[in-house]
Amino acid sequence: MLQEKCLWSVTAPTIDHYDELTSDTETSVCIIGGGFTGLSAAIHLAEKGVAVVLLESQTIGSGGSGKSVGLVNSGTWARPDDLNVALGETDGERLTEALGQAPDLVFDLIKRYGIDAHATQNGNIHMAHNAKGEADVDIRYEQLRRRGVNVEVLTGSRCHEYCGTTSINKALLDLRTGTLNPLAYVNGLAEVAVKLGVIIYEHSAVDTLEKSDGQWYVKTPKANVKAERVIIATNAYTEGEWTEVTKTFYPVSYYQIASEPLSGELADRILPHRNGAWDTRLALSSFRRDKDDRLLLGTVGGKACKPKAFYQSWANYVQKSYFPYLPKCNWQYEWYGNFGFTQDHIFRVLEPDEGILTATAYNGRGITTGTLMGKCFADYILTGNRDSIPLPFKTLEESKVALPGMKSGFTELGLTLYHMGQCLRIIR
Repeated sequence: MLQEKCLWSVTAPTIDHYDELTSDTETSVCIIGGGFTGLSAAIHLAEKGVAVVLLESQTIGSGGSGKSVGLVNSGTWARPDDLNVALGETDGERLTEALGQAPDLVFDLIKRYGIDAHATQNGNIHMAHNAKGEADVDIRYEQLRRRGVNVEVLTGSRCHEYCGTTSINKALLDLRTGTLNPLAYVNGLAEVAVKLGVIIYEHSAVDTLEKSDGQWYVKTPKANVKAERVIIATNAYTEGEWTEVTKTFYPVSYYQIASEPLSGELADRILPHRNGAWDTRLALSSFRRDKDDRLLLGTVGGKACKPKAFYQSWANYVQKSYFPYLPKCNWQYEWYGNFGFTQDHIFRVLEPDEGILTATAYNGRGITTGTLMGKCFADYILTGNRDSIPLPFKTLEESKVALPGMKSGFTELGLTLYHMGQCLRIIR
């Protein structure tokens, strides 16, 4: 029976949870948010002996970090040459190089600290669903190979074998990348951070952030943290009115559905090399198998104003379109999440006041971008060198998105119509 429950909460190793902040404390760096960015920053600071307190409003991994499909991807949605147009060649190339190395940063952390994140680094596949998508694959391949990246264009029978479907005739395999259980990864990062001396408090939402005598006071309902520096690592899950971070992106929802565990020769045909995959559709479909051989499908879009069977119908259509040799799947779990979005697909890095750092709008690339930015923030705090950050700082005014609520609403409407078109066989 289909449950609205995140699969990763079922399959991730269980961990101990952390106390609520109930008495005032003092530290060098206070981090707000217990996701990939916050915990990566905490680890890389603690490795150098910096005292860190991390505040999480709910529980570790309860936001987007624990709910994604678990693709450890490189780069941004924008192509490398497009980044150069948007940022200038120097900054564009610097960002492309940094995000190209981000998957290795993730997998090296997992290996170095023995995190049980169900991780595989066999590469992910960008599947071209039509002629326009095939042209995009060729362009991306050329741009990446020009930069010496280990990517391959899959065609013909090799493409069919890797993707597990004859519906795709061309795809881009990026061998730097892979998959993991995102909740297991973020929980593992928390355990590592605590072992290194980081103090984590859960159920400790921030009400206000105030500066006095050169120190920051991070105030929660029951107690305060006094700190020299603050990292705001809440992104699309920022709560309350204490920060204007939410004005730098507009939220977009995503949906995931997982089948019951599959078995047999037919199931083994689906992404047989354990790659993650996504297609080139305007409203993308994502694909992977988990450690128990469930088929996971995902797309962008939320649940508001939709009947219960809306996404189940979409999932049945996608499964039949790509994997028609499978019997109809028995779907077991479905869940939703949010990510911060910008129209240029480039995240924002801000230093809104002296001693405050934040990054927003990872555009669905949170595992790698968040892990990278956490390390970059730690390096910047430790060295004072702005070159530690792979993007120029933006001011809050430069980063604000006009009419974010309207953009979110129109995006959701467009996604809904697209998915309806797929289910009605109008869009193929």
